Amino acid sequence: MQNAVARFNEENNQSFRIRIGISTGSVVAGVIGLKKFAYDLWGDTVNTASRMESHGIAGNIQVCEASYQLLKDKYLLEKRGLIKVKGKGEMMTYILLKEINLKL
Repeated sequence: MQNAVARFNEENNQSFRIRIGISTGSVVAGVIGLKKFAYDLWGDTVNTASRMESHGIAGNIQVCEASYQLLKDKYLLEKRGLIKVKGKGEMMTYILLKEINLKL
């Protein structure tokens, strides 16, 4: 997504930036509707990912502690610290910077 926005900006002389939020955990998914169908996801994990995005920094990918624990060995992450998250209280957050090259 970030690469697509960067390409769009370059091709159209724009300066759009996006925020991305990631959370880890279980969700409930399903199809809703009778005439027009929509597939949707629900649950605390979805809400937390949404909060990571909305409380994030433009141009960055913000992750919660659970995601950090799963990503820390393969990605370079920077501790953003505790932030007050609507509906969740204070949460430890991290900024995902890049994949770690593990080739030896």
